[in-house]
Amino acid sequence: MLEDKVILVTGAGGGIGRDIALMAGAHGARVIVNDIGASLSGEGEDRGPAETVAQEIRDAGGTATISLDSVADAAGAGRIVETAMDTYGRLDGIVNNAGILRDTFFHKMTEEQWDPVLKVHLYGSYYVSRAAAPIFKAQQSGSMVHMTSTSGLIGNLAQANYSAAKLGIVGLSKSIALDMQRFGVRSNCIAPFAWSRMISSIKVDSPEQQERVDRLQQMTPAKVAPLAVYLLSDDAETVSAQIFAVRNNEIFLFSQPRPVRSVHNSEGWTPEQIASQAMPALSASFHPLEVSADVFSWDPI
Repeated sequence: MLEDKVILVTGAGGGIGRDIALMAGAHGARVIVNDIGASLSGEGEDRGPAETVAQEIRDAGGTATISLDSVADAAGAGRIVETAMDTYGRLDGIVNNAGILRDTFFHKMTEEQWDPVLKVHLYGSYYVSRAAAPIFKAQQSGSMVHMTSTSGLIGNLAQANYSAAKLGIVGLSKSIALDMQRFGVRSNCIAPFAWSRMISSIKVDSPEQQERVDRLQQMTPAKVAPLAVYLLSDDAETVSAQIFAVRNNEIFLFSQPRPVRSVHNSEGWTPEQIASQAMPALSASFHPLEVSADVFSWDPI
């Protein structure tokens, strides 16, 4: 499905990114395996993971090269995209998968825990997408796949930084899809359920959280790769601005915010009237305070 396409996957040294890179290579893509080899919290560098994945692609008969630059600054993202152009002369698709975690409860969160997570996830997705955009515009084609999360779409404990970044990515993807549709460029999001190094750091402080982790351990990153490969392919030419989730053998299409209920007062509202009339009418449609595990409460199939 990706024969002769050039596909860039960030954070491809392990987990979900690795499986997407491997499957893209198996489907004929020339793959740029980007990974700085950092720890889960974003420290350190190691070229080994990227080289290992690239060699796996080559050993299976595919074509791959590596990039060790960070997505967290514009210059690094630019060099990642330049690697594709310098090596293969084109770029057809990107997967913004690179990420780190620095979980803590919001009232304890520091700037050192907030900034790097936003830099890698949200800024990284922007920087790589922005570097690829002129190339896609010039060739009148291109697909962007961004990793969001139910932590942002629904909610989760002790992940304000990660949740804010992941919901921001949804807005970024939608804007890219709107602004670049006339150039044949598509942009979609995937919220993956998969046991990976990143998910393994989820705080477990209740039986409910432990139950969620137990379910996640059944789901492998390889289950996410087929949807990403499809979205990168020409078969998905009519699919853009959507939010999907993959949970083991299930694929979900997520809703996007729309008005669900309204109240009207021809004279306008006073605070007292809002308290006595508007909120009682609207409250029947309030969303409960839930985490992802409350919504996805059944066993994966």
